[in-house]
Amino acid sequence: MSRFLLAAAAGLVLPSLAMAEGLTLYTSQPNADAQQTVDAFQAANPDVDVEWVRDGTTKLMARVAAEIEAGQPQFDVLLIADTVTLEGMAQAGQLAAYQSPEAAAYDAALYSADGYYHSTKLITTGIVYNTGAETIPTSWADLADPEMANLVAMPSPLYSGAALIHLATLTGTEGLGWDYYEALAKNNTRAEGGNGGTFKAVAAGEKPYGVLVDFLAIRAKADGSPVDFVFPEEGVSYVTEPVAIRAGTPHMEAAQQFVDFLLGEEGQQLVADMGYIPARKGVDSPEGFPSRDEIRLMDFDPAQALADTDANKTRFSEVFGLQ
Repeated sequence: MSRFLLAAAAGLVLPSLAMAEGLTLYTSQPNADAQQTVDAFQAANPDVDVEWVRDGTTKLMARVAAEIEAGQPQFDVLLIADTVTLEGMAQAGQLAAYQSPEAAAYDAALYSADGYYHSTKLITTGIVYNTGAETIPTSWADLADPEMANLVAMPSPLYSGAALIHLATLTGTEGLGWDYYEALAKNNTRAEGGNGGTFKAVAAGEKPYGVLVDFLAIRAKADGSPVDFVFPEEGVSYVTEPVAIRAGTPHMEAAQQFVDFLLGEEGQQLVADMGYIPARKGVDSPEGFPSRDEIRLMDFDPAQALADTDANKTRFSEVFGLQ
């Protein structure tokens, strides 16, 4: 009898174990952040097992394209740097539309109207300056002043995705536009490499001013680096590390759980704990960052930026004499 009861108990337990659903995440998060994200999600959703693959967005998207071309996509969820890349996938029919109930706590500009992708954080681009600099800029226009000749560094939109989005944002803003970039070029603004190179130039005093993503400057300041950061009065451009679900995934329910977790209060507190600005309203920014309602986001249209990508790169190269 005891053997029968044991077998019966096993028969009840084993099917429940078999119900655990698998989910494959492709992400461009740093390894430590990715592991922390997955661990937190699985703690809240023990019925879902997550495997994850991490690489830079460019390499990761090359892998995604190859898998889709071969008819064997392996990912269920994407968590990558920017909305422009995901807008391209949405237009190609490669993403599933999901109207997350958590989206109500977000600005409409931070997610696809059809639910193809949702932003999970704000990584804004503003102005970094060396604390030994003579003046403190307060606006984007200040960097184009003739007195700033030879004093400014910025990442190149030919190299940095955030810089390309910054270019699309500012050239589409009234009062700045391409005239602004032409003024930067006339000032001999150094435009090369990524955000890391710009930060090093400013921190070392090689260039007193730079265009930079927020967390690099704010974290370095907290660690004693001689830099400070300005959120310009016109507003800031931003990338948002959006999350999206693959069209046709066999694990749709688990994928939706993952999206809801990232967008919910627990997932957004995790973003703040990692040292980034949460995209969700009502969640406090990490120490050293302004509160969410103090940050003015400049207008940005991912679909327009996608359409203009090649033309923007070409014109930038022309303006800065790179052709």
